[in-house]
Amino acid sequence: MPAVQLPLGNVHYQEAGQGTPLVLLHANPGDCRDFAAVMPALAKNFRVLALDWPGYGRSSLTKDPATVTVEDIYQTLRAFLDALALGPAVFIGNSVGGNAAARLAIESPERVRALVLVSPGGFTQHNVITRTFCRLQGSRFSLSPRRFAGLYLKKRTPTTEAMLERAATVQREPIPQALNRALWRSFLEPAHDLRERAAQLKVPTLLVFGAKDPAIPAKTDGKVAARLLPNARIEILDCGHASFAEVPAPFLAVVEPFTHLFCES
Repeated sequence: MPAVQLPLGNVHYQEAGQGTPLVLLHANPGDCRDFAAVMPALAKNFRVLALDWPGYGRSSLTKDPATVTVEDIYQTLRAFLDALALGPAVFIGNSVGGNAAARLAIESPERVRALVLVSPGGFTQHNVITRTFCRLQGSRFSLSPRRFAGLYLKKRTPTTEAMLERAATVQREPIPQALNRALWRSFLEPAHDLRERAAQLKVPTLLVFGAKDPAIPAKTDGKVAARLLPNARIEILDCGHASFAEVPAPFLAVVEPFTHLFCES
């Protein structure tokens, strides 16, 4: 895997295909292999780049994992695009990856051709229950990565089985686990909340939510995102939090026609 040295670590990424760049951004926790079921199809029409956030997968982390925030994730995305001198790209981001991609489109729309936001973070109308859960997941009392992934991955496929195996092994190691908890704590910070700025997101956007996702529910967060984003349409698939891994064929059936509009011939 190629890599680039960025302020937060040596960031590894997978690359396939040619043409218009399409960047895949995974969730917390996770890594670029989470997109294994859809990357070959997307690479037929795009130059696809799927990175590992610092501290996950093969990417290193230069700071204390317990201090990493969503701001660090966002700045890593900007630094990654700068390091590779990527022109305007299409982004497919899941959860915190979707949050970072949406924020990029708000702050630097010239860098974004289009967005596919898969169960993106940042549209939760927080209450006592959601705040308490974020604090729980950000503490030593958090659900293990394997147990939580077992709750939000509703379909078993070769890709989700591999995700569950990583959740039970490498994601339980000290650095990834501390990083996971730190990011959960930062989900309560203002930088993660996109609702007030959502109207500024003008690029074409496809929202993809899972009907059975308990982490970022379609019936709450999905409705909020669809209402607040002016140029978005929403698709709800029969799955949990990671539609690209759980139901790759239905995912591609809605995503490929949308992304093809932004593919340079």
